[in-house]
Amino acid sequence: MPRSYATPPVRDLLRRYASLGEPLTCEPVAQGLLNRGYRLATTRGEFFLKHHLDGDHEAIARQHGATRRLQALGVPVAPPVPDRAGDTVTVLGGRCYALHPWVHGRHRDGAQLGAVGSRRLGALLGLVHICLEQVMEGRGPAADHLSADPADTFALIDDLLARARRRRPRDSFDELAEHRLRERRLLIERYAHRRPPPQTTGGWVHGDFHPLNLLYRGKEPAAIVDWDRLGVQPRAEEAVRAAVIFFVRPAGELDLDKVRAYARAYRGATGADPAELAAAVHRVWWERLNDFWILRWRYQLHDRRADPQFPAASALAVWWTREYEAVCEAFAG
Repeated sequence: MPRSYATPPVRDLLRRYASLGEPLTCEPVAQGLLNRGYRLATTRGEFFLKHHLDGDHEAIARQHGATRRLQALGVPVAPPVPDRAGDTVTVLGGRCYALHPWVHGRHRDGAQLGAVGSRRLGALLGLVHICLEQVMEGRGPAADHLSADPADTFALIDDLLARARRRRPRDSFDELAEHRLRERRLLIERYAHRRPPPQTTGGWVHGDFHPLNLLYRGKEPAAIVDWDRLGVQPRAEEAVRAAVIFFVRPAGELDLDKVRAYARAYRGATGADPAELAAAVHRVWWERLNDFWILRWRYQLHDRRADPQFPAASALAVWWTREYEAVCEAFAG
């Protein structure tokens, strides 16, 4: 089950800072695998208090340094507030905390973006990638990005099918899960020969660029948040993954007109050529075909927070396989 919140040591934390005032309220606003978030109101203003669950002080400091330098280049971010000593990571009771200014804004998914907004989104992610290349020292640790192995996927499907069939009482979600698992196994068997080779090139990426990590003020992006997965990956693949999340429709189809506007703006901002985007589409398609994270959360971790995403996400893999050429053309044409 999801872990419950523990009240953060707000008073002890604020003593590290020079002029943030006294605490008034501290309410939980986000709970994830990598952090927990709180809306902290003090006598001097509002802040986002993040509790980093992984506690990797070095990685957190790297994220903070990156956002400060990105802000200097004009990227909309919300860098952390430094304490009296200039540090942005506070360790209390063995736990890592950071304070960020509270960003007043709202999330917008692809359905709320028109052609202009779609182009702006693609250009924004392109700006992020270009600026990260400037502000990060070196290219980071080299790694082979391996594509999913069908043998591993078949073993996972068998396990998830068994768990779904044993569940009592069964509901419509379990019926849909069983149908999609059987359907996906047939598709992977049919297209196993199209498994992509390892990808060895990459650049610095946000790592988790989706609607809940982008705040808008009106029609303009106000802040890209949650840089916990900052790392080195194939950049064009992040562009494809982000578009798939933003522009998927409830029935599991992509809005290809918006994808096309977004992708052209991204290519224009980064100089990525159509072949790079086409290769990224192929790799992310294969990734989605073999991905069952929502079902793993439900059946292996007993965590149902992602259940509402399953109908569209599971339909998308099937639709994308059928419309493969049209999706490639939208990204690379």
